[in-house]
Amino acid sequence: MTKRLEEFREWREKMNARILEAENLEVRRFFALDSRVYEDGRLDTRTKELLGLVSSLVLRCDDCIAYHMIRCRQVGWEPDELMEALSVGLVVGGSIVIPHMRRAVELMDELDDPGAEASDPPDGGP
Repeated sequence: MTKRLEEFREWREKMNARILEAENLEVRRFFALDSRVYEDGRLDTRTKELLGLVSSLVLRCDDCIAYHMIRCRQVGWEPDELMEALSVGLVVGGSIVIPHMRRAVELMDELDDPGAEASDPPDGGP
């Protein structure tokens, strides 16, 4: 795993733990829902992660893009498939998503580096 991916994972875990230590029922329910919605159902997890990636691109959330890009690679989406999905997000979101698409592609390339396997993101959503 690259240093950047490891730092993202560590920071995300630290902050999720900090948020959850407040023991706010609504926050805990949202985190649980966010985790469960990506489980297999009528749509499989693989499809749901791709939907999460495209939605995150349109919403311009770099943390969410990173989370879903990592998950998409883990569940088997290939780079050419991801580029096609990102193109849908670009058309839906317009030119304002281009900077976020750049970062998504940079991360995809980083994940494709043989020494950069990402560990599973912990539960609790992006």
